[in-house]
Amino acid sequence: MLKEGEDPNNPVRILTEGVFDCFHYGHARLLEQCKKMFKYVYLIVGVCADEDVIREKGKPIMSAEERAECVRQCKWVDEVIVNSKWLVDIEYLDKLGCKYIARDSDPYPCGEIDDMYAPFKKANRFLTTKRIGTISTTDLISRVIVNYDSYIEESIEKGFKPKDLGISEIKYFCYKIDIMFKKIQKRREKNKIKLFFTKKENEDIDNSGKDKDQIVFDNIKQNKLTKKFGYFGN
Repeated sequence: MLKEGEDPNNPVRILTEGVFDCFHYGHARLLEQCKKMFKYVYLIVGVCADEDVIREKGKPIMSAEERAECVRQCKWVDEVIVNSKWLVDIEYLDKLGCKYIARDSDPYPCGEIDDMYAPFKKANRFLTTKRIGTISTTDLISRVIVNYDSYIEESIEKGFKPKDLGISEIKYFCYKIDIMFKKIQKRREKNKIKLFFTKKENEDIDNSGKDKDQIVFDNIKQNKLTKKFGYFGN
């Protein structure tokens, strides 16, 4: 008699589920682990619904359909369930014809429940996966936030408009001035062009401790904003 998972005609059906937002190699490696837990596995992946993710974790970058399609393209996956249940139970596992659910061993609180996977662990229907690598969706989002200005400027250079980027006309104009100044600064440095100030201006600059380029830029920026919007802010 063949051992569990050794019959190609009777693969072990395993369920794993999650948000899978901004699908990355950490997700792919998790699914690979699940697929390789036995020699023959039929892997079902549940992708959580938007409303559940928003309620429990916060607004996802991608919709449930987009997240599910990313998972579907992973070679380790046999079947995808879109808008899968957030709080799964053994009855749900049986309905899918799965013997096991696979996740990492950390307790997952849900409402008043300390660990939503405790019943599966108690019934010996839980398979433990390991977290591999340091990448996460949170990490990716943090990178975008840290480099926000650079990404906005790159998008403006590609032709995106204020409404495309979710910023005001004034903010958009400020970014365009910033882009212009950086180009001028690079050109000036490349051609070794010096800025000239009067003796009095040099004394004022030295006393302020500010960079000369920045002072020129701030004046240009304020003049352009005033001319276009009647705006006197920084």
